[in-house]
Amino acid sequence: MGQGPLAGVRVIELAHIMAGPVCGLMLGDMGADVIKVEKIDGGDDTRRSVPPSIEGESAAYMMMNRGKRGIALDLKSPEGKAVLRRLLADADVLIENYRGGTMEKLGLGYETLRQEFPGLIYCALSGFGRTGPYADRAGFDLVAQGMSGLMSITGEGPGRPPMKCGPPVTDITAGILAAMGVLAAYTHKLKTGEGQAVDTSLFEAGITLTYWQSAIAMATGVAPGPMGSAHPLNAPYEAFETADGWITIGAANQTNWLRLLGVLGVEELANDPRFAANRDRMAHREELVAALAPHFRKESSESWLARLEEGGVPAGPVLDVLAMQRDPQTLAREMVVDVDHPKAGRMQTLGLPVKFSQTPGQVQGPAPTFGQHGRTILAEAGYDDAAIEALVAIGVIRVA
Repeated sequence: MGQGPLAGVRVIELAHIMAGPVCGLMLGDMGADVIKVEKIDGGDDTRRSVPPSIEGESAAYMMMNRGKRGIALDLKSPEGKAVLRRLLADADVLIENYRGGTMEKLGLGYETLRQEFPGLIYCALSGFGRTGPYADRAGFDLVAQGMSGLMSITGEGPGRPPMKCGPPVTDITAGILAAMGVLAAYTHKLKTGEGQAVDTSLFEAGITLTYWQSAIAMATGVAPGPMGSAHPLNAPYEAFETADGWITIGAANQTNWLRLLGVLGVEELANDPRFAANRDRMAHREELVAALAPHFRKESSESWLARLEEGGVPAGPVLDVLAMQRDPQTLAREMVVDVDHPKAGRMQTLGLPVKFSQTPGQVQGPAPTFGQHGRTILAEAGYDDAAIEALVAIGVIRVA
C-alpha cells in the first residue's frame, strides 16, 4: 500500500455513506493510508445498502471504500476514545461527516483535538457547513440538490416536475472539494507544521455546480430554468435523436457551427439571420433544433459519429453505464480496474481519475470486511496481543 504522491500520509476516516468516504477514497487512491473507523454496531450504513451484493458484501460499500483499511471501534466508550487518540498520534488527517455537534458530544471535536494534536488536519463534511443558521440540520443529497438550485435547472424544460441529477452529485462533489481542502491544508502543514480545520458541505457543493446559471441570474435578475440536455449559453449544444439512438453535438462556437452545417449538408443555414451568431441561435433555439433534428434521424448514430469526427465537430454517443465501462477510452485510462476482495473474490471497481507522471496513484486494494484490519491497526499503534484481546473481550473493538 501507499503508492502515489500521498504515500506516507495517514488518514483516519470517521465517515459513513458517501461524502466523507469519497474524500477518503480520493486521498487513498493518491497513496494515503486511510484507516476507516466504523461504528461497533454494524459499521457504515452503506453496508446495508443492498441489493446488489456480492457474496453478502454490499456493492455500494465496496465501491466507496476500496483501498482502505478497516477497524470497528466503540467511540462512546472511554477505551474506544483512547484507541482513537492513539491512532491520531500518528495521523495527519481526520475526516468526519457526522451531524453538527456529534463529535463535540463525544469529546472529539476540533477544538478539543487541536490541543492534543496541533498538526492534525480536521476535515468536517456536513449538509450545510459548521456555521450559519442551518449548521445543525441533517443534510442529504436530495435536500442539497433542491436547496442549491440544482433541481430548478435539471429536467426536460419549463412546467415539468423538479428533477434531481441522476447521481448524488452534491455528495460526490463535497467529497472532492473536501479532498482538495485537505491537500491545501497539508501544503500549509508542510510549510509550518500547523494543522487546521477544513469545512465544506453538500449545500456548498451544489452551489458550486451552478456557475453558469448563477452568472445568468446575477447578470439578469432572472432565475434560469431547466433546458433538458441543452446549454444555457451556447447552441447547438445538446443531444439529438438518430435513426437508432441518441448522440450529443457540441457545436458551441462559430467554427464548429459552420463545420456542423457542412457535415449535415445544409450550408445555407449559415445565411439564415436566425442562426447567424450564437446570440441569434440562442434566441431561436427551438427553431434551430427543429431545423437540425430531422437530418440526424436519417442515419445511425455510428454513421453520424464517423462523419462528425471526420468533419471536426465535437460529438459522442449517449452511453449507458455498462457501455461506458466497456468503452476503450475508459479502459485505456484505467477507469475500470480489478481488485481481489477476501469475500467477493475478483471484482471490478472504478479507478483513479487523476493521473501523475512521477508519482502515479492507483486503487490500493478492495474495501475492508467489517473489522478486517483491527488487530493489525492496533498492533501498529503499540498495543500488544494481550491488550488487543482485552479490548475485544469488553466489546470496544470488533475484529474479523
